[in-house]
Amino acid sequence: MWHGRWPHEEATQAFAQRLAACPAVAHATLALQGDLGAGKTTFVRHLLRALGVRGRIKSPTYAVVEPHSAIDCPLMPPGEALSIWHFDFYRFTDPREWEDAGFRELFGSPGLKLVEWPERAAGFMPAIDLTLDIDPDPMNTDPEHDGARLVRATAHSPAGQRLLEAIAG
Repeated sequence: MWHGRWPHEEATQAFAQRLAACPAVAHATLALQGDLGAGKTTFVRHLLRALGVRGRIKSPTYAVVEPHSAIDCPLMPPGEALSIWHFDFYRFTDPREWEDAGFRELFGSPGLKLVEWPERAAGFMPAIDLTLDIDPDPMNTDPEHDGARLVRATAHSPAGQRLLEAIAG
């Protein structure tokens, strides 16, 4: 387990860049936990940029999943794109949707899966490699850094352990 603090958005970006440099991230499943507004999607945007995703990065809140492709990902062989799926199960309520939407196939395919609100899909989700718990820092008193976050990373697999080592770097 790793505990840290992102005092500002630049620290979130630096954390995402460390994670993006670890080869294990290319085929990992990351669970992102925290209340609404905790910074999960902000972290995802920084991670996707660090992996080479171009263009607009939308939150999957209404679509449940947003696919991305990192054409210039340094972790992939030249000419091969990294497939990334960003899930947001906040509005997930119908278990039939899991099969109907093809989530089983998406989770079974190669690439990175980023999952917000994984507890809403409990019982359907495959194994998680790394969980990131992100929370606003309640002790933050610096008005110039009101976006401070407390972060806890927990590994659940050998791939997750490699990601944890990259984070702790």
